[in-house]
Amino acid sequence: MAQNFRRYTLNSVGTGATSIAAADSYDTIIGIRLANTTSNMILVDAYINDGTNNIYIVREAPIPAGSSLELIDGASKIIVESGDQLFIQSDTASSVDAWISTVDDIST
Repeated sequence: MAQNFRRYTLNSVGTGATSIAAADSYDTIIGIRLANTTSNMILVDAYINDGTNNIYIVREAPIPAGSSLELIDGASKIIVESGDQLFIQSDTASSVDAWISTVDDIST
């Protein structure tokens, strides 16, 4: 079965939790990169809401000015089900660019 690679991007994420990707089947998140676009250190959250709960991937992770944070590295992956949503949030307005890589429609 062929797999479909997808990417999702957001610019200038700030203090409001912002949904970047929602699963529509069994999907796999294979990469999350968050970049600080400001000249000061910021704190970021990334979490998945499963329809009931927020499950944090990282909470209040510091990203120095001009740096980025890779949340999934090596062979790590996060499996999500239909309806799960990934959210990104910062402690600073308009401070984070996000790039998410996924594989869509994983067979069960």
